[in-house]
Amino acid sequence: MLRVRVWVDEEPAAEASFELRLGDVRNARPVVIVGSGPAGLFAALKLIDGGLRPIILERGKDVRSRRMDIARLSRDGVVDAESNYCFGEGGAGTFSDGKLYTRATKRGEVGRILNVLVAHGADPDILIDAHPHIGTNRLPRVVQALRETITGCGGEFHFGTRVNGLRWKDDAVAGVTTAAGDRVDGEAVLLATGHSARDVYEMLHSQGVRLEAKPFALGVRVEHPQALIDAIQYHCPARPQGLPPASYSLLHRASGRGVYSFCMCPGGIICPATTAQEEVVVNGWSPSRRDSHWANSGIVVETGFEDIRKFAERGGEELAGIALQSSIERAAARAGGGRAVAPAQRLIDFIEGRNSTNLPACSYPPGLRSADVAAVLPPPIADALREGLRAFGRRMRGYLTNDAVVVGVETRTSSPVRIPRDRATCMHPAAPGLYPCGEGAGAAGGIVSAAMDGERCAAAIVRAASGH
Repeated sequence: MLRVRVWVDEEPAAEASFELRLGDVRNARPVVIVGSGPAGLFAALKLIDGGLRPIILERGKDVRSRRMDIARLSRDGVVDAESNYCFGEGGAGTFSDGKLYTRATKRGEVGRILNVLVAHGADPDILIDAHPHIGTNRLPRVVQALRETITGCGGEFHFGTRVNGLRWKDDAVAGVTTAAGDRVDGEAVLLATGHSARDVYEMLHSQGVRLEAKPFALGVRVEHPQALIDAIQYHCPARPQGLPPASYSLLHRASGRGVYSFCMCPGGIICPATTAQEEVVVNGWSPSRRDSHWANSGIVVETGFEDIRKFAERGGEELAGIALQSSIERAAARAGGGRAVAPAQRLIDFIEGRNSTNLPACSYPPGLRSADVAAVLPPPIADALREGLRAFGRRMRGYLTNDAVVVGVETRTSSPVRIPRDRATCMHPAAPGLYPCGEGAGAAGGIVSAAMDGERCAAAIVRAASGH
């Protein structure tokens, strides 16, 4: 969609400057925020704006310390279960690209979110780009600046603080307990833990908080030489000067399932998005300049309740999606042979069901091992992937090549669990005082939509605290 403003026989109206005005809340009533991803950070800003004091509890580390753990994971394949690509200050998006494009324009003020990011150091070009993108190399500084704004107003951050329980008072949630045995109370608890905090779902389930299974998508990450994608998309041997690295967006229906490209990263890197040593999960990101030699994208398939129910235990399916994810990730780790090494095949070999005798160069730092990637996936998913990839090859001549590599597995596309909440109050319908928020609640997908959801939930808390 293109929006145009036109002035006829008059001077163009001056652009209104954006200014974030926040007061001091050091002596205000506290609200507990669990998680410091975009939902948690923007909720904190909204709470401050409403005169409440956010106390942010983050299981992982600050961005600077977290960077060292991610480097160790990429270099040595050693996973810190509390500090990795998924857990830590800024959430999963901080070191996984910083893509800001969203279709969730009816859920909040996209422009406001982007202006807040620019006010904290993001490139002003994100205000005008069709597909705004900060870049993993720049986003950590923006996240740190957001933290400094929050603490400067009296908000609190507690890193290395994993929440392991809810505190109840008069049949309402009034705080949390931590793994260290501390109690943190507040006017409300805003839960913004992201889609990979499996222990949080298990804790909620054990405390009788109603959850719902949610279908999600899973598959693989496919990497091509960027020069090949450029040649296909620009229809010339080399990318014309001044044009960005080419991307693509693909969709196909295979046996009733959607097969589509996800989180496409031109000039990008495949990264290890695992949260435990015994599993392999991959994702992708691009630096701000998008200048690597490779282009990668998740190619994923929709799951349905029929896939999830097969993993339900004792008749309950609330956490069955997590069990499905985990079984595939563990199978990928066994196929990779350990230390975050990922199973991989050349693209045509994957489609035709034969082993690859060798593998092309790849951006994935821990390394690849030639394996039958399809064997790691449920057969209906593998079959749909093969059909979808063939269709993509017909749409993009040259896409199907053994110079491309299929890397397993991409399983963390979205939360496999939904935490229900009332549409008007944003509260859990059976747990007053608990505000499920962002990707972990199944209410958002991506940095901007999660940030808008954080603002929405925080505004609901402010209204409740003021009696409105």
